[in-house]
Amino acid sequence: MLPVQENMEVLGNSTSKFPTFLLTGIPGLEFAHAWISIPFCCLYATALSGNSMILFAIITQQSLHEPMHYFLSMLSAADLGLTVSTMSTTLGILWLDANEISLDMCIIQMFFLHGFTYTESGVLVAMAFDCCVAICDPLRYTSILTNCRIIQMGLLMVIRTVVLIVPLLLLLKPLNFCGGNVLSHSYCYHPDVIKLACSDTRANSICGLIDLILTTGVDTPCILLSYILIIHSVLSISSPRERYKVFSTCVSHIGAVSIFYIPMISLSLVHRYGRSAPKVVHSMMANMYLLFPPVFNPIIYSVKTKQIRKAILSLLLMK
Repeated sequence: MLPVQENMEVLGNSTSKFPTFLLTGIPGLEFAHAWISIPFCCLYATALSGNSMILFAIITQQSLHEPMHYFLSMLSAADLGLTVSTMSTTLGILWLDANEISLDMCIIQMFFLHGFTYTESGVLVAMAFDCCVAICDPLRYTSILTNCRIIQMGLLMVIRTVVLIVPLLLLLKPLNFCGGNVLSHSYCYHPDVIKLACSDTRANSICGLIDLILTTGVDTPCILLSYILIIHSVLSISSPRERYKVFSTCVSHIGAVSIFYIPMISLSLVHRYGRSAPKVVHSMMANMYLLFPPVFNPIIYSVKTKQIRKAILSLLLMK
């Protein structure tokens, strides 16, 4: 009979279609996970309470039943989904050192994580379109952004997300995985998972690239085009005061776009060019990439949008 250690090595080196993955907390700071969980809990609480409050305010306040606020409610719903999809595994590691996850649970988490990320990207495009119509063609605003059209845009975002995500995740099922299935983050991330496969992953990589092109590759130019049209329209206004007043209506959206795309680009650059950077830097940036939008979007819109601020204050003060 083989010794216990040899048995473990054989099992570790064998391939499996039903693997168990090991999630990673904060590398090198495992001894401080309990303390690190405190700021994470504060961020999660802020994200959950802020987005829930905005959603509740928009649903209950008749004065907020406008296209801009409908899109904001979609953004808050996507942020809530993004927060909940990663919260359980991240806090499970920090509190209980529960870092094991099966392939099926990993796929479920990826469905929601990537799904809500794609949805949020689509909502930001819709919000850019809303700003563009409001500034460039204000007289036709209500005729263009009807309730029916807003529902159609919302359904289109959901359909795009499902059509892109499902094939990407189904392609994971036939893969074989070798021993040492240690993931780089506290959640399952598709590029991170396929790196551990022993099988041919070309189909997975191609599908992932197609998804990236049809989301970020399409959404980013659409947002840029919207702002080119907005800037052109604003510059045609003769009064500097009016220019500032008109453009200030887009400040909240610019903030939301910035906190969504800047962490994403920064994380990509660190993975691409910062391989010598400590693992703790990669881990913290990966967590911040998913935490920043849900935490800061409610703050930005509460501070910069008078109607939202008044509605939230009235809810807090029970008026």
